[in-house]
Amino acid sequence: MGSTLFDKIWDAHVVKEIKDGPSVLYIDKHLIHEVTSPQAFGGIEKRGVPVFRPERTVATPDHNIPTIDQHLTIKDQLSKFQVDKLTENCERHGITLYGINHPFQGIVHVVGPQMGITQPGMTIVCGDSHTSTHGAFGSIAFGIGTSEVEMVLATQCIMQPKPKKMRITVNGDLHKSVTAKDLILYIISKISASGGTGYFVEYAGSAFTSLSMEGRMTVCNMSIEMGARGGLIAPDEKTFEYIKGREFAPKGADWDKAVAKWKQLRTDADAKFDKELTYDASDIEPMITYGTNPGMGAKIKSHIPKLDEMPASERLSFEKSMKYMGFNAGDELQGKPIDYVFVGSCTNGRIEDLRAVAEFVKGKKKADNITAWIVPGSKMVEKMAIEEGIVATLEAAGFKMRQPGCSACLAMNDDKIPSGKYAVSTSNRNFEGRQGPGSRTLLASPLTAAAVAVTGHLVDPREVM
Repeated sequence: MGSTLFDKIWDAHVVKEIKDGPSVLYIDKHLIHEVTSPQAFGGIEKRGVPVFRPERTVATPDHNIPTIDQHLTIKDQLSKFQVDKLTENCERHGITLYGINHPFQGIVHVVGPQMGITQPGMTIVCGDSHTSTHGAFGSIAFGIGTSEVEMVLATQCIMQPKPKKMRITVNGDLHKSVTAKDLILYIISKISASGGTGYFVEYAGSAFTSLSMEGRMTVCNMSIEMGARGGLIAPDEKTFEYIKGREFAPKGADWDKAVAKWKQLRTDADAKFDKELTYDASDIEPMITYGTNPGMGAKIKSHIPKLDEMPASERLSFEKSMKYMGFNAGDELQGKPIDYVFVGSCTNGRIEDLRAVAEFVKGKKKADNITAWIVPGSKMVEKMAIEEGIVATLEAAGFKMRQPGCSACLAMNDDKIPSGKYAVSTSNRNFEGRQGPGSRTLLASPLTAAAVAVTGHLVDPREVM
């Protein structure tokens, strides 16, 4: 029997198999930020253990940093402490750090790909669940806890049980204005926020291969939102073209050798998965979430489910979610007023996302009732947005440009949605209070977010273009 892409990468990195236990897995790249690393560094220092391979770790602050006046001292003392601690730890242990105002700084899952650090066939971990983003390059990438961050710092390995394997195939062409974000929100709405639990997902089919690399990153980023350990897409010519010439990409003869190796990274025709799911791209339309987990999503032209359309076992949690969101079962989605629009995060804060929003709003103005924040995913994205005239276009339309960081995705900084207010967000989670205490989040694509910003209410972007 053939091997899956996941098997090929995993098996090549197993250092040791523990009988009736986890695998000891070698880690190629370890990404760290200011939130989940301080205790890990404290742990190895307490035991007198050095960082085993500091050249394999890359750091950047992203979660806690402010997105305005980054040249000034951070006002929030806890945030300042964590950012300062990251700087101290990296200096003490010889780890590469892209700190605030460094031209390579940004959200850790934007920085890795844009620098060519993320490459096919790698194992990549970070103390952040959305490490799954890097699977877009045909790598095994997943989030780890603080104790595991300590383990990787000390040994460059991690103990990890091997997940089951799922393949999700979507064939056909996506409709105009249906994006990668709509594609993954559609899948999560079908299998639920826990439908991928225990699995590592491979995405296959023309709907995925037709996506840009940035679109593939969006899909893999949200694998965790269906409960999966991670997701990956086999590398192809688009992958190689994206990586070529980047800061840490192989050069010269090394490039040719790397591509020859990467071309072998695909699932064998006779490989078996533990679970297979198949969908038709023609059924996918612009999506929006209406509840308090990413599985509670629907086509924006449809309605919130009625109680009798739901399994009895889900009705209690559904009603609780509707109470929090201020919605009712059976409500139409289009036309609901919105207060905030947030475009950013490791899901949709790349240059392609900002280009899409700028193209949509060019010559238009945001609605008076909307506060619109645009947060680039990195300093490099910010620089491109300025040079391409994107910032000028968005500011002319009334959008507020911020500096790079996680921002309102999780509100660990000053970018919080006020209690009771509705935010259409291009980020990845809509849990209660995710964007600020009492905030109400609806997840959507950058195109849908742009359409909402100019109309002031939920709307299918195809009706505004």
